[in-house]
Amino acid sequence: MILKMDRLPIELPTPKNPSPNSAAAVQELLGGKFGEMSTLMNYTYQSFNFRGRKKLRPFYDLICSIAGEEYGHIEVVSYTINLLLSGVTKRGIDPTVTPLANGTDARNTRHFIASGQTALPMDSQGDFWTGGNVFSSGNLKLDLLHNFFLECGARGNKMRVYEMVEDRTAREMVGYLLVRGGIHIVAYAKALEKLTGVDVTKLLPIPDLSNDAFPEAKKHMQNKVHLKLYTFSQEDYKQAGLIWTGTHPEDGQPLEFIQGSPEGFPAPDLDEEPQLNAPGADEIDPEMFADIAKKLGVKF
Repeated sequence: MILKMDRLPIELPTPKNPSPNSAAAVQELLGGKFGEMSTLMNYTYQSFNFRGRKKLRPFYDLICSIAGEEYGHIEVVSYTINLLLSGVTKRGIDPTVTPLANGTDARNTRHFIASGQTALPMDSQGDFWTGGNVFSSGNLKLDLLHNFFLECGARGNKMRVYEMVEDRTAREMVGYLLVRGGIHIVAYAKALEKLTGVDVTKLLPIPDLSNDAFPEAKKHMQNKVHLKLYTFSQEDYKQAGLIWTGTHPEDGQPLEFIQGSPEGFPAPDLDEEPQLNAPGADEIDPEMFADIAKKLGVKF
């Protein structure tokens, strides 16, 4: 089961220049082959399908912990896309003035036709994510090796999107995910080393460019965010700490294993887009809920 919190892992700034084409580029980090949908679902199904759990519990716990974090990653990428799309068309309720005209110039028109000017599980070309991207072979060595490769591919794509999109919202998100994704790369490398004796950490970083080249990532490195592996569970997955031991292969600092999750930050409250009928609930009277909340003693 998932214990969901109404928080994001980082605070996202409001874009200075919202851009549908920037949003389209960021979509690759959500629904592309190496996007967060793929990392989430790969580790989720590998955890569901894990055989020999009692014998190999530390590896199971590690995969489960990282799967838990990936849920928050799809959320923060989605909010980044949503913020980049907010306000890029003409707001209003008159359909005759062609309020969505800007959508025809956008690289991904699905943002305007198939959603409320919001993220969808698709890549930068508008092709929907598919379960064919899930690799769950049943062989622990092969799955861990695949996960290492998947995270390295994701890291490369994040760097390229960073170089494409100038907006501070996108770069803040990418900088954070470069650091947290780096943790997953190191974690799977350490798991492979403990399982096989092969020091995969000698390959790092892949790609070669250091996180120090990205100011938004560097600040998280300075705050030691790259050293902390969370279980994303209140009580379970403690044995992941048997793998997350020693020092970080890139800077030699001691690793830190934390039961639970980071505190997080409030998610942005997305403005209504009436020209898209989003959310399309104009007749709702907020005072009705306020009155009910008052009677129930609920904060509204």
